[in-house]
Amino acid sequence: MSAQGRGEIRRLLDAHGLRPRKRLGQHFLADPNVVDRIVRTAAVGPGSQVVEIGAGTGTLTKALAATGAHVVAYEIDEGLRPLLESVLDGTGVEVHFADAARTDLGTALGPGEWVMVANLPYGVGTTLLLDALQAAPRIVRFVVMVQREVAERLAAAPGSRRYGLASVVAALHGRVEYAFTVAPSVFVPPPEVESAVIAVSRIEAAAGAAAATRIAAAAFNQRRKMVRRSLQAVFDDPIPVLGAAGIDPTVRAEDLAPEDYLRLAEVAP
Repeated sequence: MSAQGRGEIRRLLDAHGLRPRKRLGQHFLADPNVVDRIVRTAAVGPGSQVVEIGAGTGTLTKALAATGAHVVAYEIDEGLRPLLESVLDGTGVEVHFADAARTDLGTALGPGEWVMVANLPYGVGTTLLLDALQAAPRIVRFVVMVQREVAERLAAAPGSRRYGLASVVAALHGRVEYAFTVAPSVFVPPPEVESAVIAVSRIEAAAGAAAATRIAAAAFNQRRKMVRRSLQAVFDDPIPVLGAAGIDPTVRAEDLAPEDYLRLAEVAP
């Protein structure tokens, strides 16, 4: 079976008495060209280990397995079990019917390096990706589809409108590339917003990355304030710390690069 189009997805859902569940953020990918582009962006093949979050109707799952990669897929919707069993029969894909957002991927995945390839649910996509970047070091590359606004935020540079805590966390742990935009029309049902695929290649995080993240979280929690005020949540007196890091105390959270937050973590008392 080739990658599923809109008619095939509707046929599969009807055959199993299923409907997309809004509560789970289900928007099933229904464009073989987009599936192919995601797989090519992931650049996986024989010997690769792939973890997919949200197998859905299995179209991306099967395409990944067809490259020769070993694929482990997570799907929260137990109701999709019979559909996925029929679609993935003979592919060797290992499917876990579990909530990936509540799964410790750092320990659940086997040894060796992994690539995450997924059409992430809008509601949990950002959290799941950032958690995996921080706590699942065996995942060395991520090729994921998220809401376009989220993709822009993750790839944003300091000083830009989208730059925020997610941008800092992503940059501390990886190199983020905005790959391509995806129209709502390629999904069943179509979402109300555009999506985008990003590729994140893991880098070795600095020793102070966790502390830098906590400092950035405090700064962005009060992003309209100057850092001499917003960082009072983490430092009794931010002025000496900012001075030691060579940072102007009158700037705001979005003016500081990830490296600035690392310097703050290094000089913190």
